[in-house]
Amino acid sequence: MSLIFEKKIQVTEEHIDGNNHVNNVQYVKWVEEIAGEHWDSVKYKLNFPDDIWMLLDHHIQYKKQVYFGDVITIKTYPKSPEGIRQPRKVEFYCNDILVVDSLTLWVFIDKETQKIKRLDENWLTLL
Repeated sequence: MSLIFEKKIQVTEEHIDGNNHVNNVQYVKWVEEIAGEHWDSVKYKLNFPDDIWMLLDHHIQYKKQVYFGDVITIKTYPKSPEGIRQPRKVEFYCNDILVVDSLTLWVFIDKETQKIKRLDENWLTLL
């Protein structure tokens, strides 16, 4: 399985702000949504079906505006772990042009204990 997960979204009125482009807050929502969807697609292969990821930090760089009716391709993939932190890239493309670039840091939480759970450094090779 590839580490890259992607989906397409067509921009609707609910995504648009008063400046007639996709609202910046919407990108944050999409970052969280696609990370969750990616995890849901692989968690059973890794035998962690109940544990969860918690977002610690996010950085988003807006490069170009996106408007009503545009189709966005969102791509995400985890990068190499940094101790207990797990970096994840999320990239937004419109017409094959990178329009928004995001880097997030996550920690893995044991659902039962609600404590941070350390994954093996090579956990990404299991995907």
